[in-house]
Amino acid sequence: MVSIEIEKRKAVRLQYRELFDALSKLLFEADPIGINFETNTDEYEPEVGTIIPRLRHAKSEADVQLIVHEEFCRWFDSETAGPITDYRDLASQIWDEWLRCK
Repeated sequence: MVSIEIEKRKAVRLQYRELFDALSKLLFEADPIGINFETNTDEYEPEVGTIIPRLRHAKSEADVQLIVHEEFCRWFDSETAGPITDYRDLASQIWDEWLRCK
């Protein structure tokens, strides 16, 4: 199972390299679940790998906010992810990057 997820992430990274890197940086800087220890800059790559494929279905920042929150709930749990409102600014930045890169 883990190797399948890694292979999917590699494929997403190859297809969306610039976007993947930009979103990894945004998530690391926003650090929505508090795992930024300043040296682990790839920490949010698994989440980016599952967020990007869902962005093609987003029609607004609100859709992105829901997608990002759902992915963090899936990867961690709803308590660790926190409330969806905590993802508003991050979703806006992700939406801007998506529009710029697509």
